[in-house]
Amino acid sequence: MAVANNFPVISLAQANAILTRPGSTFEIEEREIRGIRTRVWKNAPPTMREVFLLARAYGERTFVVYRDERASYEAFARAALAIAEALRRAGVGKGDRVAIAMRNVPEWPAVFFGCLLAGGVATLLNAWWTGPELEYGLLDSGAKVAFVDRERLERLSEHLHNCPALERVFVSREGEEVAHPKVSRLESVIGEVNSWPLLPDRPLPEVTLDAEDDATILYTSGTTGKPKGAVGTHRNSCSALMPRPYSQARNCLRRGEPVPAPDAAAPQKSSLLPIPLFHTTGCHAIMLPLIAAGGKLVLMHKWDPELALQLIERERITSTGGVPTIAWQLLEHPALENYDLSSLESVAYGGAPAAAELVRKLKEKFPKSAPGFGWGMTETSGAFTGHSEEDYELRPDSSGPALPVGEMKVLGEDGSELPVGGVGELWVKGPNVVRGYWRNPAATAATFVDGWLRTGDIARLDEEGFCYILDRTKDMLIRGGENIYCIEVENVLYEHPAVIDAAVVAIPHHSLGEEPGAVVTLKPGARASEDELRAFAAERIAAFKVPVRILFAADMLPRNPNGKILKSELKRLFIA
Repeated sequence: MAVANNFPVISLAQANAILTRPGSTFEIEEREIRGIRTRVWKNAPPTMREVFLLARAYGERTFVVYRDERASYEAFARAALAIAEALRRAGVGKGDRVAIAMRNVPEWPAVFFGCLLAGGVATLLNAWWTGPELEYGLLDSGAKVAFVDRERLERLSEHLHNCPALERVFVSREGEEVAHPKVSRLESVIGEVNSWPLLPDRPLPEVTLDAEDDATILYTSGTTGKPKGAVGTHRNSCSALMPRPYSQARNCLRRGEPVPAPDAAAPQKSSLLPIPLFHTTGCHAIMLPLIAAGGKLVLMHKWDPELALQLIERERITSTGGVPTIAWQLLEHPALENYDLSSLESVAYGGAPAAAELVRKLKEKFPKSAPGFGWGMTETSGAFTGHSEEDYELRPDSSGPALPVGEMKVLGEDGSELPVGGVGELWVKGPNVVRGYWRNPAATAATFVDGWLRTGDIARLDEEGFCYILDRTKDMLIRGGENIYCIEVENVLYEHPAVIDAAVVAIPHHSLGEEPGAVVTLKPGARASEDELRAFAAERIAAFKVPVRILFAADMLPRNPNGKILKSELKRLFIA
């Protein structure tokens, strides 16, 4: 659909005022959160316990699909309650950390909600991490129980003895009993997925939960080289339910159309989830809103563009996306025309810069599908800004406006707030901003100031409040939606006995956005090949962080008078 000449019919401020007025679904009120007055959604569920009950009310409607496995909302609920009971028996109490390190499988959301119902803090570990990285996550969080799959158990097996706080490990999809005193098969608690309907009904655990209680820890890489655990509350997670329906309602008003009333008889929406649930996008921006709306979640073992096309056709998928890479790979797949993709209504993404050309191609190939884009961080529990349909088509280089509960400001180098159009660091505030970093008061104090989150992104705001992300102040690159902090990779390269100097920079990539490249200087008389350094790094960090190319410099790397490496010069080496 082409953008109408009279779009928008009403301003963003007018649409927000109509949708948030008293008595409306999206009504806003102010609450004091940790001493800071904050705008919140008045009608959002207070805790994830209420979200679970909302999901269970969908009964026999299909919740999750994975290969030949299917589970209804009721079956999922019974599995989650069985896990909650097992955790309580294992001694998990309110505030205890429960680690989850698994691929996207139906057990994942059951474990996630089972942990929260038991009062635990769901600690989501990156399933792509190596054994030492997983050990770090378990040690840093002090996890009491962990849920892993076979592959993660293999990586962790030699590290379990280094995790004294870890009392119990449940492994899913492990065919045989594991000969380790801490390890049990998850199937001994919930059985196979297709048997979940046969699980007995159990009562909700008697745990008192509050909106400001800790609910999640999601790890994000840091400029110190070690990941930091962003601690999210129940309010943070529950706030993630609101952006999608709000954005859809706002689109209607901006077009001059009435907001449609909820229709319980409407066909079920379905989402193909190609990105990991351990990311805030997969968990907060996709899974939780879909659960609240009673949608169907279709999972993949790993991303495969042609399999994705098959699943869109077979399961009549209405939405997919996650990061621009996925949209590009679908659009450019040679078998695209062989599949019926007419069910697609939305292809939305965030997490990495997207070219305006992507919007045009999506409209060309999927005319019924509304492209959308948003910006957020692990620290904002998913999307903080976002827009879709006509607004995105008109401003394809923008990340959209903040939700009405969110506040944004742009600060200059002297700390003063800049006027409209000024370029500086983006600061944000809202009910979805996490409370801080786990057991890291220094990083918390540096990043969270009087309720505001210093994003580290360079941005500007236009006169209507649309945000434009221009650059990053942090030394970071984003590869297909995965944050890679350069210092972490550089530290690994420095561990190699032949390396005396190293720098990691972003190499532009058509579909991934960026990839890591490295320039290193070897010690006098030392030798090391590119393959040797890449293999060395691959043993110590996740595969997506390993430099795709390594160049060798004859001398020490160029620096400015303050000793900072001139990475702009190094980037030109790869472009050349």
